[in-house]
Amino acid sequence: MTRCCAAVLTALTVLLAALGAPTATAAPEASGRSLDHVAVIGDSYTTGSAEGGQGPNGWAPRVWQMLTTQGYRLAPDVAAEGGAGYAVRGNRGSLFGDLAPRVVRPDDTLVVFFGSRNDEHADPKVVAANAGAAFALARRTAPGARLLVIGPPWTGADVPPDVLRIRDAVRTQAAAQGATFYDPLIAGWFFGTPWLIGHDGVHPTDAGHALLADRIAPLIAGQLSRPV
Repeated sequence: MTRCCAAVLTALTVLLAALGAPTATAAPEASGRSLDHVAVIGDSYTTGSAEGGQGPNGWAPRVWQMLTTQGYRLAPDVAAEGGAGYAVRGNRGSLFGDLAPRVVRPDDTLVVFFGSRNDEHADPKVVAANAGAAFALARRTAPGARLLVIGPPWTGADVPPDVLRIRDAVRTQAAAQGATFYDPLIAGWFFGTPWLIGHDGVHPTDAGHALLADRIAPLIAGQLSRPV
């Protein structure tokens, strides 16, 4: 690829992320073991935003790189859209249930759902119904895959009651589908670290995405067979 073409490709990638368009990221391959196909569904915390996390600075590319250096061979597919949630449609009109079919495949080893704080003001019953449907679709499509559900994060310890209700709805549906549920609110992601959140008070900076990668990489690795 010429230097000019590479520059154009990079610019397009950054533009799509800033618009909240669905993004896909790939991991560098290692040798010596079979591929683990991993599907990720998320919102702007996964696409990145104008505050940070675009392109290789996003948590997902960082995680693929981290796990590859540990000997994992990953074939990731990421479908994420800014503004999307289980019950709230994103910038391009998608729910998590719409994004999942774009990346979940029958040979997946792991399916990951991450979010969404965008559902804060949605009816918890709708969130529960849609989350259950999205998880069930992933189960049907990839019956051999493990399912990891990461709940909605928040930027401080003063988590609104509506977000806690959304978290509870998603957690209940994850348990019903036999998924592993991880709660960023209990773990305190971004609590007491305002410098990791951008000027909009919502989205992580590049450093915030580095924190997400550090937290999410072991969660994903824990669902995969360890490299020999």
